[in-house]
Amino acid sequence: MSAPAFELFGAPHIAALVLMVAVAAAMTAVARRSGSPRVKRGLCIGLAVILLVNQSVGWVYRYATEGGEVFVREHLPLHVCGMTILLSAAMLLFRRRWTFELVYFWGLAGATNAMVTPELSDGFPHYLFFQYFVSHGAIVVAALFATFGLGMRPTFRSLVRAFVTLNVIAAVLTPVNLLLDSNYMYLCTVPDTASPFIFLPWPWYLLKLEVVAAVFFGLLYLPVHLERRRRGS
Repeated sequence: MSAPAFELFGAPHIAALVLMVAVAAAMTAVARRSGSPRVKRGLCIGLAVILLVNQSVGWVYRYATEGGEVFVREHLPLHVCGMTILLSAAMLLFRRRWTFELVYFWGLAGATNAMVTPELSDGFPHYLFFQYFVSHGAIVVAALFATFGLGMRPTFRSLVRAFVTLNVIAAVLTPVNLLLDSNYMYLCTVPDTASPFIFLPWPWYLLKLEVVAAVFFGLLYLPVHLERRRRGS
């Protein structure tokens, strides 16, 4: 018996969104109340393992069910969220600032949008439903936990670096897409998503997404800027 089709803002979708926020809040509360580096380290390792295991099992499933050709064309970690999954695990394990910068801006802008308006056809309780929401939800949890649980903060230079890096990777992936006949970072074809930010035809929606990304990055930096101004005054 096949699983039902995914229903946007159906009960399972809403439950996944609520659980994402609850897990981020719970991890942050535990880290801040304990104040123990060992506890924080344990939370980081636990979330990193979830990210890596979930992604690895997803790769195996995709390869086994869709074949190697489709896997290479569609499921390599070359979408923004695919790259951010690996960056999130690296950030949690090694706490390098540059990984946090990318996870903060790419993760909170990209994965949050992917959680709210998923590109997903399989509904609850299909395996891909769980795989999708665990992978994207864990990115958001990692970014929020690093910010509020570990006390990491981006800078304005972080914003600029994240935006420039995103565009450099897009430029590199353009010939890769042509070579593989793929659509990584959705550079060649409009994605099938309910996102309100994608409504123009190719290639004009790419220009619009540039503006949307810049605005989102600015909004994500604004609370940090206001916090610093308040402390400075």
